[in-house]
Amino acid sequence: MSHDFTVTDSEVVLDAPIIAVRRDQVVMPGGATAAREIVEHFGAVAVVALDEQGRVAMVEQYRHSVGERLLELPAGLLDMHAEDELECAKRELQEEAGLAADEWGVLIDLVTSPGFAEEAVRVFIARGLSEVEQPEAENEEADMGFTWMDLDTAADKALSGEIVNSIAVSGILAAARLVARGESARPVDEPFRFRPSSLAARRAQQGVVPDMKRI
Repeated sequence: MSHDFTVTDSEVVLDAPIIAVRRDQVVMPGGATAAREIVEHFGAVAVVALDEQGRVAMVEQYRHSVGERLLELPAGLLDMHAEDELECAKRELQEEAGLAADEWGVLIDLVTSPGFAEEAVRVFIARGLSEVEQPEAENEEADMGFTWMDLDTAADKALSGEIVNSIAVSGILAAARLVARGESARPVDEPFRFRPSSLAARRAQQGVVPDMKRI
């Protein structure tokens, strides 16, 4: 199959600080046109930070969409204009876990909800950890918890349903497999092919930089 899903028209129906919703008119096989609503997103990064004892740094954060505190990896939006993914990951690891790392690699890339959203997440693996000063937290992050968890225990919790954040589940299981095989992660300069660009490009055109959330 090689149908070209051409977009004949597009409109932004919602523009909010960290997402937008765009309605595209898309040509389907057979020639009919159908509307497709797409959630535009900046993209994000997350970090599987492993210490010398094989423990992974985990945070616990309140998520209003589900009304619960979830065990997650340190993570954050690529919401600063043209920020490199690795630099964003280093910043988030310091802000959320108070850690820095000497060794970095690309663990996995995720397209979280391709049926309707552009969100894509690059998950890094970080080793050679050291403690650093954390900046003062705001909003939900001011209530964020932190814990070290054995990587195998974290993998078991993902399989038992105790860890349900999809980025955390994917990153933990991928890291457990990588460690078990004694393999190396991918290089950090590998292009992030699925990094979203629609929302960032429009905000940059509007002059909403460097913090593209501030509309």
